[in-house]
Amino acid sequence: MQLQENVSLQPFNTFGLATKARFFVEVEDEVTFLKSLDAAKPPILLLGGGSNMLLKNDWPGLVIKNAIRGIEVVEETDDTVLIKIGGGENWHQLVLWSLEQNFGGLENLSLIPGTVGAAPIQNIGAYGVELKDVFEKLEAVNLEDRSIQTFDKETCRFGYRDSIFKQELKGKVFISRVWLRLSKQNHSLHMDYGAIRDVLAADQIENPTIQDISRAVIQIRSSKLPDPAKLGNSGSFFKNPEISKAAFEVFIESFPDAPFYKMGEDLFKIPAGWLIEKAGWKGKKIGNTGSHKDQALVLVNYGGATGEEIWQLALAIQDSVEKQFGITISPEVNVIG
Repeated sequence: MQLQENVSLQPFNTFGLATKARFFVEVEDEVTFLKSLDAAKPPILLLGGGSNMLLKNDWPGLVIKNAIRGIEVVEETDDTVLIKIGGGENWHQLVLWSLEQNFGGLENLSLIPGTVGAAPIQNIGAYGVELKDVFEKLEAVNLEDRSIQTFDKETCRFGYRDSIFKQELKGKVFISRVWLRLSKQNHSLHMDYGAIRDVLAADQIENPTIQDISRAVIQIRSSKLPDPAKLGNSGSFFKNPEISKAAFEVFIESFPDAPFYKMGEDLFKIPAGWLIEKAGWKGKKIGNTGSHKDQALVLVNYGGATGEEIWQLALAIQDSVEKQFGITISPEVNVIG
């Protein structure tokens, strides 16, 4: 374990923000992680792929980067397989690995940036599928008593882009390993969300495989979301708001052309990107940041932006949407500092 000082975090966050960590260490197993706590210079920031965070300032304490690797099949039946993955594994590389084995369940989650250990925190999701749909359990190290704890689906308290790790356990546990249960045959295909069917039809694919679904998702995401390596961003900055039936009826009467998804008898989801675009933010540039020209939901760093600058833009967008539509949109990213 090598504790480094005054380390730039610019390569470790997809916004490309030029912040620094007073101390920094990468850990490759739980033992090394516990040793890093002995050398800890509080406060501690746990870092995965840096793809779902907004660093507003330099970090005054210790940044611990999860570098625990490994993908292992631990249980198999004729129909399913249980895999154990190190929290530091790249999420998209895991998806590609699963497709090579013809294991189904992750194809709709292709090209989502970040690490496996960060995925449960956010309960990542895309195109009608969420992590919780394939999740079995995880192991995490408690920073306070240093015990290794196991969380199943129920104790993770998964919600829409939410979990117990974004609430009362935020920053208090280090997710070291994750178990996922995937299908080996008779894969359940999810094609009704977004433009998946349109892409498959354009490619004249009538009986798609999980690999076809993944390719379609990658094509859609690549066309809508800028590459963080070329233009700093953290993907979707805001969650799609969910509103009650009563609020929806008022909203849709005023905006009958608005897209929506019925989530239950009394719950409707409105695309945040549509709200932001209709409020006039799509493609708008303010200083070194702005809303992306192709996807209003994505806030970008055009170069030299600070975390505070991006945050002030986010607040302005929130305020604008609330005033125009009476709907509150909340950040999907983890705002730090």
